[in-house]
Amino acid sequence: MVGGFGMTGTPVHLLHALAETEARDLTYIANNIGEPGLGGGRLLRNGQIKKAIGSYFTSNREVVEAALNGDIDYELLPQGSMAEAIRAGGAGIGGFYTPTAAGTVFAEQAESRIINGKAHVFVAGLRADVALIRARRADEAGNLAYRMTEQNFNKAMATAADLVIAEADEILPVGALPPEQIHTTGNYVDVLVEAETTLDELGTSADVRALRGKVDERRLAIARRALAELKAGDVVNLGIGIPTLVADLITAEQGIILHSENGMLGVGPAPEAGGALDYPVNAGKAPVTALPGSSYFDSADSFAMIRGGHVDVAIMGGLQVDERGNLANWAIPGAPLLGVGGAMDLASGARRLIITMTHCNRDGGAKLVRQCSLPLTAPSAVDLVITELAIFAFDAEGMRLVELMPGASLDDVRAKTGARFRV
Repeated sequence: MVGGFGMTGTPVHLLHALAETEARDLTYIANNIGEPGLGGGRLLRNGQIKKAIGSYFTSNREVVEAALNGDIDYELLPQGSMAEAIRAGGAGIGGFYTPTAAGTVFAEQAESRIINGKAHVFVAGLRADVALIRARRADEAGNLAYRMTEQNFNKAMATAADLVIAEADEILPVGALPPEQIHTTGNYVDVLVEAETTLDELGTSADVRALRGKVDERRLAIARRALAELKAGDVVNLGIGIPTLVADLITAEQGIILHSENGMLGVGPAPEAGGALDYPVNAGKAPVTALPGSSYFDSADSFAMIRGGHVDVAIMGGLQVDERGNLANWAIPGAPLLGVGGAMDLASGARRLIITMTHCNRDGGAKLVRQCSLPLTAPSAVDLVITELAIFAFDAEGMRLVELMPGASLDDVRAKTGARFRV
């Protein structure tokens, strides 16, 4: 097991040391496999990884190429299911039932059952021979404290392996870490290595300016309309793409609390400059600010919030939405199924699901269709769709048009919508 989310909280020094050994045929359990040539990406280039188990591998093009070429085997898990599987493995629990991924391709080979009237799928606990993790500080008793959003998978992984090796920026004398600041207790940790993180080891999270792109006005208009759906006190999770634009539109006075599935509540706007050594990162691996009252936690706790109904609204992108409110947003035909992330957990767990997307795809084809042809993210989960042309709501009778966006006509919407809808 290898901790980290993107390149933050990743034990880069341990991975690069492992890359200098003769170790081969490794099964690599992690959210992702680093970046090209960095962290786990270096092990991949060396041909040391035989199989990868994780949630989001598409962020590293070399992993995608290796999977397509058959150079590595891989197993994909929804991010929240993976985090909980690690926590279960560390707690001596054989597995658990979760509503996440019910009705999707992930449920086809899984044991399923109905619990309280809702479909659940079984996920087995995960354990490893070795866990490589990273902390900000450690003491000589093995107690660990993590930096901001770097708890991510590290905290659960520390419990779920026979041998736990932790690297930390500082190793302090016993007693130097206040007990209330300790995230992982020393009885889980076998080996400590002192190694300080540098900007060179943070990849694309090293500076927020490397992630900034030109904002399209059409996409910004969709984000503004999505913001109008939120109210003070809402706990809101924003997916990647158009939803991330909402974060920069929110003001402190609006009282909206942003949740990031990699372990943060109270996400603020992006800083003008600076990287993951100075700021926490969001689920898009971008440095963000922390608003007053914000808090950090690990990925397992974060997805427990989502599955437990403690996130009021999820705003996500979409590839297809059909008349029954089915959502497809994680896979396209002909591409390897290598990146589901937290989409399935959020789509099934949030109290309200808003999809923000362009009305048509790049080829001009409709994204609002009679029936999804792409692999589903969640069945009958969508409450509202916002495009640059219109807003649609879903109820027991199907899909209905509730509002036209400025400048759009009903005829234009009808011509570009494949789904049947009421006005």
